[in-house]
Amino acid sequence: MGSKYHVGYVAGVFDLFHVGHLNLIENAKKLCDQLIVGVLTDELVLHFKQHLPYIPFEERVRIVGAIKGVDKAVPVTFENIDKMDAWNRYHFDCLFSGDDYRNNIGWQKDKEKLNHVGSDIFFFPYTESTSSSYIKKLISEGKV
Repeated sequence: MGSKYHVGYVAGVFDLFHVGHLNLIENAKKLCDQLIVGVLTDELVLHFKQHLPYIPFEERVRIVGAIKGVDKAVPVTFENIDKMDAWNRYHFDCLFSGDDYRNNIGWQKDKEKLNHVGSDIFFFPYTESTSSSYIKKLISEGKV
């Protein structure tokens, strides 16, 4: 063992997989023995973002599951999108996220709830050079 955490968990859409996604997964794996990565289903993405991902769920979860360091890729659905519901399923010691959510009030409340059950939230620096939003903007402008 020797890692800071035994079980880590990170969730995301992972659409148009890019280096920012890879950085998040690799950095999370460095801090835990086992890494579970949740991939949001198409229905969940449509609900929250009002559009479908470019890459269908089955392909996104397969891509994420094939990445070195990912011990298990799991679907994120309406039943486990809440962080405590995910914790009840996977009993992770730490939830990892990009720091673009660090000051989000909902995430602060989630941190308190997770701390209450002995889990934590760890924020990594957001990869500024590449983001899904930036790639989608280039696509919509016809630049790629």
